[in-house]
Amino acid sequence: MEDTGPPAAAASGAPGARVDGAGAGAERPVAKALKVVVAVDASEESLHALSWALDNIVRCHPNASLVVVHAQHAVDHFVYPIAAHGIAYAPPSAVESMRKAQEENSRRILARALDLCKERQVDATAAVVEGDAKEAICQAVEQMQAGLLVLGSRGLGKIKRAFLGSVSDYLSHHACCPVLVVKPTKAQVK
Repeated sequence: MEDTGPPAAAASGAPGARVDGAGAGAERPVAKALKVVVAVDASEESLHALSWALDNIVRCHPNASLVVVHAQHAVDHFVYPIAAHGIAYAPPSAVESMRKAQEENSRRILARALDLCKERQVDATAAVVEGDAKEAICQAVEQMQAGLLVLGSRGLGKIKRAFLGSVSDYLSHHACCPVLVVKPTKAQVK
């Protein structure tokens, strides 16, 4: 049997692939499996992005691993200073109640996302990160050594995006890996 050239992985530019034309007996490094991180929240747009990633990325990369990430604000985000004294106070029972509500909300969001993965027969893991979504997701993809970050876009106009800020815009500029922003369908925009 004759070696007909570089392997398909090398031709595609896969990490760790060789292009030196080594013969059939030579050891070839195996390409590292793609780790796809999909950021989800309670929006339909984030589930649309997950669905798109399942159909168009994970299905094409059977060895890929999938992590579904949800960012929740720290509980102290909801504690406001009292007047001009600069003191923040919330009764411990209120803080605990907020924490439980957030945990339940995160569980619901991730359960919905993992159900979508199960429907498509894809194994996925879930993670909750705490803090501002922009920075928390950015740190998470770096710690997870993600090969790709996928997230949905709410389709904000220029003015709303300027005032509210855009998670997808921030992550596309600051994440340590490629970022794929899945736009909403025309039906979702209406």
